Amino acid sequence: MEPTARPWEALLRPVESLPGVLVHPAADRRLAAEQWLLSTLADDARARARREWTDHRVAVLPLGTLVSAVRLPARLVLAVAGGRTPSADVDQFLAEVLDDGPVICDPRGLRYYALVPASMPATWRAAAEEWSSAEIECLGRGCYLGVPRLDVVDQDPRVGSYWSVPMESAARLCGPMAVARLIAAGWHELSGRDADEEA
Repeated sequence: MEPTARPWEALLRPVESLPGVLVHPAADRRLAAEQWLLSTLADDARARARREWTDHRVAVLPLGTLVSAVRLPARLVLAVAGGRTPSADVDQFLAEVLDDGPVICDPRGLRYYALVPASMPATWRAAAEEWSSAEIECLGRGCYLGVPRLDVVDQDPRVGSYWSVPMESAARLCGPMAVARLIAAGWHELSGRDADEEA
C-alpha cells in the first residue's frame, strides 16, 4: 500500500537550495511555526492549546505579543477575489495578493483573518478607525483568535476555521501594506456595487 500525501504537503512549494545551504523539510518548518504560535502563551497554557488542537483542531491564542490579526468580512474579500463563497480559488487569490502571508478563514462567521505583525493595530490606528465602518477590525492586545492546527488547510464543516493561506514558517506574516491594498480594493469594489444598486 502506498502512503497517501498529506494535504498540507501539497501546498508547500519546492525549495531549490544553493550548495552549502541547509534546507529544512516542511515538517520542521511546520513544527517551528507551531512552537512560535504557542510561545504567545504562558508555559502552563501551552499543553491546553495542544489538547485543543488535538481534540478540536482549533486552539484559542492571544494576540498582540508576536502576532495580531486583521478581521476582514468575507463579502469584502469575495468582492475583490470574484468569488461567491470561500473556496480554493479565493484562497489562491489571497496567497497571491498577500505574498503567501498566513490567512485564516472562518466560513461559518464569513470572515477572514490576515495575520500581521503585532504592532499593526497601534501603527495603523487612524486607518483602522476608518476601516471599522466596513466591519474591518485590527485585533491586537486583549483579543483572542481561534487558530486552526497548522495542517487544517481545507474547508471542513466539522471544524469550521481553516488556513486559507497556510503559515509556512515561524514569524512569516502578511505585510501591512499588502493588507491595506486588499482592503482598499475591496472597499472600492463594494462602494461601486452599492452605487449601482442605488442608481
